[in-house]
Amino acid sequence: MNIQQLEYILAVDQFRHFAKAAEHCHVTQPTLSMMIQKLEDELHIKIFDRSSQPVTPTPTGRKIIEQARVVLYETSRIKEIVNEDEHSLKGSFRLAVLPTIAPYLLPRFFQQLTVKHPELDIRVLEMKTAETLQALQNGEIDAAIIANQPVEQYLTGTVLFFEQFFCYVSQNEPIYKKERIRTADISEEHLWLLDEGHCFRDQLMRFCQMEKVKIRQAAYQLGSLETFMRMVENKNGITFIPELAVYQLNKEQKELVRPFAIPQPCREIVFVTRKDFIRHTLGDLLIERVKAAVPKEMLTLQPGHKVV
Repeated sequence: MNIQQLEYILAVDQFRHFAKAAEHCHVTQPTLSMMIQKLEDELHIKIFDRSSQPVTPTPTGRKIIEQARVVLYETSRIKEIVNEDEHSLKGSFRLAVLPTIAPYLLPRFFQQLTVKHPELDIRVLEMKTAETLQALQNGEIDAAIIANQPVEQYLTGTVLFFEQFFCYVSQNEPIYKKERIRTADISEEHLWLLDEGHCFRDQLMRFCQMEKVKIRQAAYQLGSLETFMRMVENKNGITFIPELAVYQLNKEQKELVRPFAIPQPCREIVFVTRKDFIRHTLGDLLIERVKAAVPKEMLTLQPGHKVV
């Protein structure tokens, strides 16, 4: 049994397909299959049921895969200990960022960071909150940037900044004439929202006290904020956008932005790691660069703002 074999079975478990797992591991499918077969022969069990499509782990195989995940996580920490003792930024670092944060935050600092520190190998993944927390628990990512503090006992968070929510309103909407929007002004029938699973949606639905939103946006269940913004710009409905998105708008687009009436909803943007996180030199650098990249007034909770 060796580390490489454990990496291969995790890849097959992830992709549930031998060819895709081999591509991910940068080996040929025969090589990957042979190495897994050798492991199965050594253990005298089948880890995967190859007769099913997609490939699925056997009951014993699931237990082996979970233990392999623990072994690989702990093995990776050996190099991390050495790098941290040397205050090194070398080695790959997997950072998950929410899809409602990444397009507006990363362009403000990421390229400059990698130019100044070419030894960095930061691999960014866009993930929803639930997927992010699961990936942190499994050791599949090193850190994440999410909205609001984690409640899980195995995680810890550092507040990066506070981000206000705004309405983005079509010129055809009656509330376009209002300077500030009350939650009672918002018509659910005219509202474009992200699909379930986005904390951005959940936070605003709680704030607006919408227990159920009529499924006007059924055709756009995989829609993005950018898609909904284009709909609004074409004089169709209302959506919500985060504060950093406003800074990317041109003059005409900014005319569609309306703040909420006080209390104005905002979210806490947090850098999250496991409590046994080792790479504090790199983590502290990321925290520093993110804070330097956003407007200073966003670093503290402003009067009249309410975290939702």
